[in-house]
Amino acid sequence: MAAFMKSIRLGLFWRLGIVYVLLLLMVLLGIDIYVVQAFRREYLHTGFAELDSLAHLMQSHPPQTDDPAALREWTAWMARSGARVTVVASNGTVLSDSEGDLSRMENHLGRPEISAALAYGEGRAVRYSDTLAHDLVYLAVRHQPPAGPPIIIRLSLPLERLDEALRAFRSRLWAVSVLILILTGGLSLLFSGALARRIDRLKAFSRRVAEGDFRPLPVDRRGDELADLGRTMGESAARLDRTIQSLTGERNQSAAILRSMAEGVAVIGSNQRLTFCNEAFSRALGMEGSSGDGRPIVEVIRQSDLLEAIRTALAGDESVKSELVVGAVRARSFAVTAAPVRSNGNITGAVLVLYDISELRRLERARRDFVANISHEFKTPLTAIQGFAETLLAGAADDVLNRDRFLEIIRSNAVRLGRLTDDLLRLSQIEAGQLPLESRPARLSEVIDPCLETARLGAAPKGIELEADYDRDLAVNGDLNALQEILQNLLDNAVRYTLPSGRITVKAAAEDGKIVISVSDTGIGIPKADQERIFERFYRVDAARSRESGGTGLGLSVAKHLVEAQGGHIEVQSEIGRGSTFSVILPASGI
Repeated sequence: MAAFMKSIRLGLFWRLGIVYVLLLLMVLLGIDIYVVQAFRREYLHTGFAELDSLAHLMQSHPPQTDDPAALREWTAWMARSGARVTVVASNGTVLSDSEGDLSRMENHLGRPEISAALAYGEGRAVRYSDTLAHDLVYLAVRHQPPAGPPIIIRLSLPLERLDEALRAFRSRLWAVSVLILILTGGLSLLFSGALARRIDRLKAFSRRVAEGDFRPLPVDRRGDELADLGRTMGESAARLDRTIQSLTGERNQSAAILRSMAEGVAVIGSNQRLTFCNEAFSRALGMEGSSGDGRPIVEVIRQSDLLEAIRTALAGDESVKSELVVGAVRARSFAVTAAPVRSNGNITGAVLVLYDISELRRLERARRDFVANISHEFKTPLTAIQGFAETLLAGAADDVLNRDRFLEIIRSNAVRLGRLTDDLLRLSQIEAGQLPLESRPARLSEVIDPCLETARLGAAPKGIELEADYDRDLAVNGDLNALQEILQNLLDNAVRYTLPSGRITVKAAAEDGKIVISVSDTGIGIPKADQERIFERFYRVDAARSRESGGTGLGLSVAKHLVEAQGGHIEVQSEIGRGSTFSVILPASGI
């Protein structure tokens, strides 16, 4: 029996049996509640009707309130109807009662039916009686004697008979209900047990098939639907065994290849629905977690060029090649190849491959920009040197008034060329790892104080206020000269791009085992689109102003490479018109 219960207690038909029993219980409970309420309403209706009749009789034969003996006799006469009769004065004093002891009865002015009768002429209530200790139906009527104040005549009937009838009915109802539940529950369990054992055999067979065991199911000769289901499942398992053996090798090989590919791969059905895509494809298009669930491509792919390439591949026989740019702030470039998939001469879908060429395009752009920028940077001073030298050779050397000015222009442009050459050589040494850096603990005061003194020389003429907020005992690991060069570059830029009467603040603090040095200004700010490129060589947000102020366009690039050479990194936060903050994060020192 325990094994039988174990086999069916979680089965479908066992749950159906429980649901059936619960539904039957709910129906019986509803019947019980409805019948009890209906009986109670009917009894109350009948009781009030009877009391109304007695009230009419009372009005045709009213009591004599000035004679206590006559009042008691009238009360007893009215009580022969089976109702309890109580006469109450207008002040709540009980004058007569057919069942209660007047000496023990309290003032009735607070009874709800008495209060209603005094106010409206009639009051009704169904409540518990403290005098008789059981529930009663009350009807109180106000009566005006020929002389004196009004009195209240209250008639009531007990509810004991209703309660007894209800108890008897409910006992019979639940006795029959329990018998029905036992019979139906037993039949349900027997029927469910037989079906559950057959279904358990089918479930065990399907579990074996899911685990790779394709042994056939024993033949069921009952000839009903479950037997047909078992035979069909056996045939399906045999076919599935043959198919799985032929596809397992191909599937494993294809899955391994697609998982290991760095390129994004997707398969689109002829109905333009995405049937498969690897993780690289999902990441490329921002579809994290999506592996192809049959959704239309227009729901998961937002790039119109890519959609057009897919539709072209599905419509024709030729592969489609194009280039795709994804993202606005941090754009990524992909080479796209869309090729149709054919089966029996028909196009059944398309395969889409994305090659990430973002780094290649970035390097190409950087190379072009570098060639153009360095050509421009060198051409301007060289043109000035050549022009003024030719002017001197043409006879201006004898012009005492202009000769010195021309020579000074030639010298300043030569100095500028020298700075450009020095910065380029320094960048090349840093990138090649040939710049000697001596990493040692250095206090922040050794780094910041000299740079602030130098920056004040350029800030004073513009009325720029320089502030410093840092713990002088903090130390950082790095090359002191390189650290000073990094900070000096940041301060020079801040002075250069901060408007007169502005403010520059240098802060330093320890955060999570790192030292963060920040330079904040109230300058013109850097556009969002330029913030990722300001560390490139010769890149200027405002090229004309940078050249006018003597900048080479290499300061931030040198600073970035020096920071990275010392195991740190540099960040920028800026807003147009409100200023910029450059933060250098470096390893902290233990001193």
